[in-house]
Amino acid sequence: MNSAFSEPMIPVTVLTGFLGAGKTTLLRRILSEFHGQRIAVIENEFGEENIDNDLLVQDSEEQIIELSNGCVCCTVRGDLVRTLNDLAGRRDQGQVAFDRVIIETTGMANPGPVCQTFFMDDDIAETYRLDAVITVVDARHGMATLDRQEEAQRQVGFADRILVSKKDLVNEADYQALRKRLMHINPRASIAPVHFGETDLNVLLDVSGFNLDAILDIDPEFLAEQAAGHDHDHDHDHDHEHEHDHEHDEDGHVCGPGCHPDHHGHHHAHHDDIGAFVFRSNRPFDPERLEDFLSGVVQVYGTDLLRYKGILYIKGIQRRMLFQGVHMMFGAEPGKPWATRETPNTRMVFIGRTLPKDIFTQGLEQCLA
Repeated sequence: MNSAFSEPMIPVTVLTGFLGAGKTTLLRRILSEFHGQRIAVIENEFGEENIDNDLLVQDSEEQIIELSNGCVCCTVRGDLVRTLNDLAGRRDQGQVAFDRVIIETTGMANPGPVCQTFFMDDDIAETYRLDAVITVVDARHGMATLDRQEEAQRQVGFADRILVSKKDLVNEADYQALRKRLMHINPRASIAPVHFGETDLNVLLDVSGFNLDAILDIDPEFLAEQAAGHDHDHDHDHDHEHEHDHEHDEDGHVCGPGCHPDHHGHHHAHHDDIGAFVFRSNRPFDPERLEDFLSGVVQVYGTDLLRYKGILYIKGIQRRMLFQGVHMMFGAEPGKPWATRETPNTRMVFIGRTLPKDIFTQGLEQCLA
């Protein structure tokens, strides 16, 4: 797995989001701006929302089309692996020139199989580096889309960056409600409104969201909420904390299964299939027990595990271990040594579909030394 994170390789950004969220508008801006980078764009399909023809230098029958600022665009007419290998081959032969790749998925697509491509195929893993998943969410229709479409929840769950479009069409309370929901689905992605005329492209490119050396991003508000939701003493034997399956309504009532916050006269709680929980401990893991446990849970729950990532405190190792996975594939590598005044600790976030938190938590506890 380490080879997938080494340089020099071609960085790849996966751009996803539900129909009408504004992916193509953002992509059009990236391609038309002179940012000094030549970008190859791979589109899952050319639908009605394809890149504007005025950006195209030529509209040939070929799979690869040149764009006006030195970028190229191609459609996936078959397997993504074949398309990526074809692009790399043409680049090696000097037929096309590009510095990075952006893959725009269809609005209904689950980004999981696209991300797995970069870990499953050896040729792809040696040539390309998956940099990040960017998900665009429509502020006006985002709540309803998340209610109706599990694929939209998956797109949010996979994200390293969440961009909220059309914020000017909703009031601040509705925006904050959407933001809170997005944070609960995926506490490790940054969330920001996107104004297509002002977006800093550096925020979208070179994110290193799939780089194990990157800091573990978990929204601090999410962790604060989990801590506030506990009414017991954290200094018990296990010295860990994890999320309980509770929702909070706007008056701060804690609601468990079967409780409906709208009984208090407020918004109905959204019971998303995709959700996240965090496991933390100040005790070290036994490495063999941990590997056995993780190997077992990915066999059972791998298809429902979207992203999982963490900093691990392992017995007998004087440095943090950096760990992450996508579906059934996971890996770890050494990180920085623990500082002298630092208390070694584990922080793991799991994002997935209806994951049994208790099974994961109890299993991880049994892996502690």
